[in-house]
Amino acid sequence: MLIDFFLQLKKAKIPVSILEFLTLLTALKQGVIKPSIDEFYQLARMTLVKDEQYFDRFDQAFGNYFQGIENIISLQPDIPLAWLEKQLQRVLSPEEKAALKKLGGPEALKKRLVELLQKQKGRHAGGNKWLGTGGSSPFGHGGYHPEGFRIGGASAGNRTAIRVWEAREFKDYDNNLALSPRNMKIALRRLRRFARTGAVLEFDLDNTIQSTAANAGMLDIKMRPERHNQVKVLLLMDVGGSMDDHISKVAELFSAAKTEFKHLEHFYFHNCVYERLWQSNRRRRDQVSATQDIINRYSADYKLIFVGDATMSPYEILSAGGSVEFDNRESGAAWLKRLLHHFPHFAWLNPEPEAVWQYRQSIEMVQNLMQGRMYPVTLAGLESAMRQLSK
Repeated sequence: MLIDFFLQLKKAKIPVSILEFLTLLTALKQGVIKPSIDEFYQLARMTLVKDEQYFDRFDQAFGNYFQGIENIISLQPDIPLAWLEKQLQRVLSPEEKAALKKLGGPEALKKRLVELLQKQKGRHAGGNKWLGTGGSSPFGHGGYHPEGFRIGGASAGNRTAIRVWEAREFKDYDNNLALSPRNMKIALRRLRRFARTGAVLEFDLDNTIQSTAANAGMLDIKMRPERHNQVKVLLLMDVGGSMDDHISKVAELFSAAKTEFKHLEHFYFHNCVYERLWQSNRRRRDQVSATQDIINRYSADYKLIFVGDATMSPYEILSAGGSVEFDNRESGAAWLKRLLHHFPHFAWLNPEPEAVWQYRQSIEMVQNLMQGRMYPVTLAGLESAMRQLSK
């Protein structure tokens, strides 16, 4: 049975491996969960899915294979959320509970649910027949029945449901979406994956395979020390003006970088890099660092990362005196070229949607100066930037 489930996950293009499948079987053999479909779902997802971007795909494959409630209604009707909004809960006496009868298992319940959905026209609460809440019907949530389908809400604590259909709205994790609270953690994990070359232990695949084979196929996981963290990052961030629209997003990235990179130096600029940078925006007029001093101070093995929307007047890039804040002696393009010449590993992260880049002349100019190494602040963009920096 579970071999077919494993093949179903592979068919859904979820990158599961034999090793992970054996881990799941070992956990089941050792009885780490109760005989519950909910607990099996949690265990299977934990052992088989390595990346959050596949969670929704796993949910769909799991539901399809185990014939979840989504697939038992041929017409797939939309159940109004108002039907499932819990407003009261009946308290049944032991005698009333004992009088309730099971309908005869999953197939009988499926058939009955289809019949009810074809007839039901409105909300019901506290009843014993229709799909609703807080009653003794076998369909709904928040009530009690010795055998039923829990639909659209949390368990009332009876643990008697034989099928669970939570009314969740799923969207696939899209690696072209701009970062949002929902997928921010995935993007930050890309940064951590790039940074962490120095954790205490890492998984030793070759040794695990050899040890498992010598152990007659019983899984024997082996670990080994990782390399020391030698990644060094110089982070230059645009601040103010049009970047105010992206404060939260950039703050999240900066916070992750501070946590995950052992060797991190950061400076700020406005619109374009000129002859001076600063580390404190409150003291940016009286405590500045010469850009040339920064070039001299940090070695060429630093990874140079710019974060900015590259949205400005073309004069700010091409002309001496083009800055909107002070009379710069040399153009921004000249300073960008100096930085890129000294730091061969570089990338520019642009929080503006990639679809608008072609309509802004300054973005195209900066992109050309960066030799095409400008990436959107999306999952796919961050992955591409990290791959470029790690070369």
